[in-house]
Amino acid sequence: MEVLRFIQAFFHGVGSISKQSSFAIQYRVQSIQNLSLILDHFDKYPLITNKQADYLLFKKVILMMQRKEHLAQEGLEKIVSIKASLNQGLADDIKKAFPAIKPVSRASLEDVSIRDPQ
Repeated sequence: MEVLRFIQAFFHGVGSISKQSSFAIQYRVQSIQNLSLILDHFDKYPLITNKQADYLLFKKVILMMQRKEHLAQEGLEKIVSIKASLNQGLADDIKKAFPAIKPVSRASLEDVSIRDPQ
């Protein structure tokens, strides 16, 4: 809980923290505007694991939503295809709703060094 409070304070109080169970706590940022702070941070300090590929796809979705592309069928389908490539992929009900969706390709990490340790 304290680590998540520190992260929330670092991002100027953005987001919410909630206890999910006796062993799980969640920090969540839902506002597109507030997510820009998170994007700025990870653009400046990129992840050095395979999660960087997830981040780049996540960022693509946020930028699409900022441009309101998700409001058109084509944009929504593109977002669903990106989601199909993230983490655990698509839930079964989403697969049924979008049966023709193909996952997008993920970037592969080449440089896994810390750019600026300071």
